[in-house]
Amino acid sequence: MGLEEKEYTEWHPIRQFLGYPGWSFALIVLNQPITDEDLFKDLWGIAKTRVAADGGANRIFHLNRTSLAKRDPTASAASNYTNLDTIIGDLDSLTDETRTFFISSPAKTNIIHDPDQYSTDFTKAVRHVHKTISGTDIVCMGGLGGRVDQGLSQLHHLYLFQTSPTYADGKMFFLSGESLSFLLKSGVHRIHVREPNAKVGNFTRMSGDPFAKYVGIIPVKEPSVITTKGLEWDVQDWPTEFGGQMSTSNHVLPDTNVVEVETTKDVIFTIALKQVAGEN
Repeated sequence: MGLEEKEYTEWHPIRQFLGYPGWSFALIVLNQPITDEDLFKDLWGIAKTRVAADGGANRIFHLNRTSLAKRDPTASAASNYTNLDTIIGDLDSLTDETRTFFISSPAKTNIIHDPDQYSTDFTKAVRHVHKTISGTDIVCMGGLGGRVDQGLSQLHHLYLFQTSPTYADGKMFFLSGESLSFLLKSGVHRIHVREPNAKVGNFTRMSGDPFAKYVGIIPVKEPSVITTKGLEWDVQDWPTEFGGQMSTSNHVLPDTNVVEVETTKDVIFTIALKQVAGEN
């Protein structure tokens, strides 16, 4: 049976990040540098709710100050990125200046102190979203940057919070200025990497063709067997595992709108974003 003849999970990340009706998401901001303000602002403007995982609030506050300084040094620091809904975590990274800013008008952000030392601030943020908006998709801004152990922990969370084979609790995306990553559950997936007829609207960074050519399919948890369609180096019934062979730095073909992946076990799918100065 070919890929096209099997039941599959559809992925439309472009529609999601362009704010299409029915593709809403919660935005979680991690404590990582926000390197692409245009991308961040596009997502900030359409997110259903905005949650900072502890020190992520410092990143938003810093962006508020620096972005305003670049545009108008005399402008009020309260005019951008003030509608942060929640800050949650053990709050050991939250600065006094950031706290004061977000509890003051017009922000009035809800700050939740959760001292549990057996869960990360990221975990607390995800649980908060699941509790308040059950079943919604989550976009995590901050991606996989920073320390190696933090990056591995974030990949761990992709598995931890998506145990349902049907993504019953919502899908989760890691997004940075360089790439988009998400978990493909065992089965067949159709990932729409281009939307030629997308309605872009008032977006600065997002478009119907935001991705560069580089793709990776990573079996983080356990070995898998994958079949792909739409890549420069497609594979069929191909074993992949750490310490063995892996599909990294593969290329989306120029005429490919949909990449198809069949996997016997859960794997990470990652695709590069086009950079402002041109495609990587």
